[in-house]
Amino acid sequence: MLVELNDAEIVRQIGTGSSREAEAELFRRMAPRLRLYGLRHLRDEQASDDLTQEVLITTLEALRAGRLREREKLASFMLGICRLTVLGMRRGAQRKERLLEQFGPDLLPASQPSTPQLDHGQLAQCVQNLKERERTVVVMTFYDEQAGADVASFLGISEANVRVIRHRAILQLRQCLGVAS
Repeated sequence: MLVELNDAEIVRQIGTGSSREAEAELFRRMAPRLRLYGLRHLRDEQASDDLTQEVLITTLEALRAGRLREREKLASFMLGICRLTVLGMRRGAQRKERLLEQFGPDLLPASQPSTPQLDHGQLAQCVQNLKERERTVVVMTFYDEQAGADVASFLGISEANVRVIRHRAILQLRQCLGVAS
């Protein structure tokens, strides 16, 4: 069983490519430690998971290529990769912030259309001004979130008729609110 393997034996087996179980054991042992390191230094679960994956892949590639000189120092080797990866992630985030500060305003459109503020009192009054059938269709569709078939069944009309009534009611509401169609 590989649980009893020491770090040096895991490194040797991965380096020779003789055991996929050794790779699995490396992941089982080190992933929780790497994730904890990431949580502590990055303070973000997703970034920590990304860090864990990146470090495990980098370590596995290095071990397969035989780039670890002292097999007993596997944990130190992985911690070093972890530190460098965190530094790289931080540098990348800082670079991104600087670029956004420098070029961000140029990336935004010159004038963003303003969204009109909805006057809820006026909307309520406009809905009250609708005919009863139109008001029922609007309320059932948008407030009760009923499907067209349910509204049609309730009112005893066809779904097509519900769509026409809803369309006309929305046009009336837009006119009442002074919103361009």
